[in-house]
Amino acid sequence: MAADRIPPHPDPRDVPLQHVLEALIEPARRSIVEQLSVSAAPIACGGFDLAVSKSTATHHFRVLREAGLIRQYYAGTSRMNSLRREEFEEAFPGLLEAVLEASAREAGLRGLV
Repeated sequence: MAADRIPPHPDPRDVPLQHVLEALIEPARRSIVEQLSVSAAPIACGGFDLAVSKSTATHHFRVLREAGLIRQYYAGTSRMNSLRREEFEEAFPGLLEAVLEASAREAGLRGLV
């Protein structure tokens, strides 16, 4: 069964802050979170705009899942991803929004250079 192929998702309240910050510091992982934050629907693993190999992307998804940031599940043969915004906000109030705002500000500054 496909659901058996995805390991359990930790409760974000059980994830150490250090683990969360290490997950969010990597630009490709932050890009995944950014793309999920503006999407109205879950995104399949292959639907992200990432400049990394498939195996590297798989690693990034695992890190984000283990940090409590994303939920993964199968829809047919596609592994879908969604942002665990509400659960994460309960565990780390304001952190996700602060990271997303800082990342957007940084991207805006890069666009000016």
